[in-house]
Amino acid sequence: MTELMARSLPLALAFIMFALGLKLTLDDFRRVFERPSAVALGLLAQVVLLPLTAFGLIRLFGLEASAAVGLMILAACPGGVTAAMITDLARGDTCLSLSLTAITSLLSFATVPLIVGFSLVWFMDTSGAVGFPVGQAAASLFLITLLPVAAGIWVNRSGVLPAGGKRLIHRLATLVFLVVVVATFVAEWPSITSHLTLLGPAVLLLNLLTMLTGAAIGKVAGLPVRGRVALAVECGVQNSALGITVAVSLLGEPALAVPSVLYAFLMNVSALTLIALRQLRPGIDERPVSSA
Repeated sequence: MTELMARSLPLALAFIMFALGLKLTLDDFRRVFERPSAVALGLLAQVVLLPLTAFGLIRLFGLEASAAVGLMILAACPGGVTAAMITDLARGDTCLSLSLTAITSLLSFATVPLIVGFSLVWFMDTSGAVGFPVGQAAASLFLITLLPVAAGIWVNRSGVLPAGGKRLIHRLATLVFLVVVVATFVAEWPSITSHLTLLGPAVLLLNLLTMLTGAAIGKVAGLPVRGRVALAVECGVQNSALGITVAVSLLGEPALAVPSVLYAFLMNVSALTLIALRQLRPGIDERPVSSA
């Protein structure tokens, strides 16, 4: 199951991104960047406040060194690829979500080594030198996110696909997303159940606090509901796969990957809850983030 999922996941995520692109235009992204405050707030919440929140929770719960470093590795990671799909299903600003995912992924080339290196020194008193697979990360960002979204936008603009075909593809993408979520639960269930009692409260609180932080910052800044949803999801949905890669492949310490595994489970539970709540409340403000 794990090997099959690892092989099929990039294609599944790329298909999801293509489906999202079918619903977007270049003007949608232009409107997002006409209001740079929304992007800046998202970066502040995710790049600065998220690691600080993780550090505070480590102190609050008195986590041991390996759990502390693992939680900081997770907090250093950029937004997950599925954040845009979750935002779309929760009727948030998909363009803002995609923009933040791309920017935080680019920033992670510097932020991940910096934050993880600091954590190793602070919590484990070891070397702060941390490598980062820049080429692999850049290729992943391009092939899984940017290229499929661009292809979807092009198909949408060209008009070669009828409206019925677009709806079918989006429904299939939603199904693929749900399959990815369920497959993640199944593949990681043994690790989840064995560590949930000890680390679950800290990991869950990190997820909820960061989502609330994103939504609160958006509200204070006067963003419409769709913008607040996008910020909440971008802050709460992390690239757990990158966290696992850093812990296992780069640092050679599988124990450091446990918080990322737990977070992958818990963030999807909270994300599905948000989607359900938003789908059940059709009367909420649906203006794009740039129209406020």
